[in-house]
Amino acid sequence: MHPKNTQHLADRVTKAAEATLSAQSYVRPIDLLVGLGWLDPNAEARWRRRQVDYLERIVQANLSQLSEAMKLFRQWATSKGLKPSETQYVAKVPGRPSLRFSKSGAESIERQYRTNWVSPALSEKAREKLAEMVSRPPDLVVIQPLHQDWVCHRCKTGGGWLLVMENEGPACMNCVGMGDLVFLPSGDAALTRRAKAKSPRSAVVVRFSRSRKRYERQGLLVEAQGLAEARAELGLPPMEFDEDV
Repeated sequence: MHPKNTQHLADRVTKAAEATLSAQSYVRPIDLLVGLGWLDPNAEARWRRRQVDYLERIVQANLSQLSEAMKLFRQWATSKGLKPSETQYVAKVPGRPSLRFSKSGAESIERQYRTNWVSPALSEKAREKLAEMVSRPPDLVVIQPLHQDWVCHRCKTGGGWLLVMENEGPACMNCVGMGDLVFLPSGDAALTRRAKAKSPRSAVVVRFSRSRKRYERQGLLVEAQGLAEARAELGLPPMEFDEDV
């Protein structure tokens, strides 16, 4: 890049990174790309659902610009004394496959994208808590469709009250390995938190609201045993439910 362009990019990188650091005490490469205006959050959401094969495909910059921005970002982070913390990024789909960042898939480049930079002002305990929060896998999302005239692209079974949208089309609960989960409606925050914590597998159930033009949370799918334990801890009676979702 021309020295003038490099300096301009360095100023933009610094401004975007400083703003993010001030807001949350850490900066991820993804935060930088969003701050630079190179990554649309909606496009990032598609990548997290594996509807895009690698992140660089949806970044609004060429590979030369990306490489230079990442180098400038690391220089900025090092000069600020930030602490590197590598995080595993997994997809927001059943099975939790790892997400790919770069076109090449080279491990050295992937590691750079996975490395977050944390403020040294945080205590060790705070850094550990932050690392746990950042690395926590995103919630799986299951859709309650408005109509049941759909067909699972895997088993070709028709209809059903819940589905997972995959690249190839809708998939039923049995095919994505969640057919044994039970539905816990929204409304009881304490029960929801406990049931989710006790369920190794869970998913958020959403339904599209025509009036609000958005998906709205309806409840959770959780493991029956986890829900039973949560209800017992809260002194609630056993719940009768249909396990076939």
